[in-house]
Amino acid sequence: MIDLFSLKEKVALITGSTRGLGHGMAWGLANAGAHVVINGRDPSVAKSKAEEFSARGLMASAEGFDTSDGDAAAEAVNNIVRRLGRLDILINNAGIAIRGGLTDTTDNDWDKIIATNLTACFRLSRLAAQQMRSQRSGRIIMISSIISLIGRPTMSAYAAAKGGITSLTRTLAAELGPQGITCNAIAPGYFATDLTEPIKSRSEFDAYIRSRTPLGRWGRAEELAGPAVFLSSEAASYVNGHILIVDGGMTAVL
Repeated sequence: MIDLFSLKEKVALITGSTRGLGHGMAWGLANAGAHVVINGRDPSVAKSKAEEFSARGLMASAEGFDTSDGDAAAEAVNNIVRRLGRLDILINNAGIAIRGGLTDTTDNDWDKIIATNLTACFRLSRLAAQQMRSQRSGRIIMISSIISLIGRPTMSAYAAAKGGITSLTRTLAAELGPQGITCNAIAPGYFATDLTEPIKSRSEFDAYIRSRTPLGRWGRAEELAGPAVFLSSEAASYVNGHILIVDGGMTAVL
């Protein structure tokens, strides 16, 4: 029987995968058989994380670059194809968050968030699609957020970027589908990571999130591994333009 979830012989680039949600997804894809390319802004850290995977018998290498740097992104994709011969999966995960009210959010804050959380994803998708077209197959997975679906104060720039990701996902699904490339998004809820530690450490907010989530807790980074493997695999061969919400049920309840 064909293992629908096997990623053997696939090459996957996961941006922002030296820690947090990206690391959890990279770990999942590697255990499903993919050669994962670990990415982070610091090349030495990315290399170290890839070596940790390799030491555990998994296939991994590193491409350290800032995803908001267009030239560096293009060079990285070229390097991957030159070294590994193909690129089958792109997970656009790298992102930043700068919290602040509308009148406190500067133009510079806005530009940084849009550049990293939206423009970089568009650019990398374009680069990946050029290679995937020649293969007549590929998977592009965006990391959106439930903040693209519900409102939260002090998150205007972040919400706008993630809303853009949701729309970009559906547009690329329509455009790239005829070429054998699917584009889907995962919209995580509140996960315990380095990025969310400043708000999770506030007892009142922590209690609020737990009370609003039917599962009664924050998500764990490794819990995005399954959704990422699914959307990357043949099990999701007819899934295209979908936004997969992974939030413990938060957006399903009042």
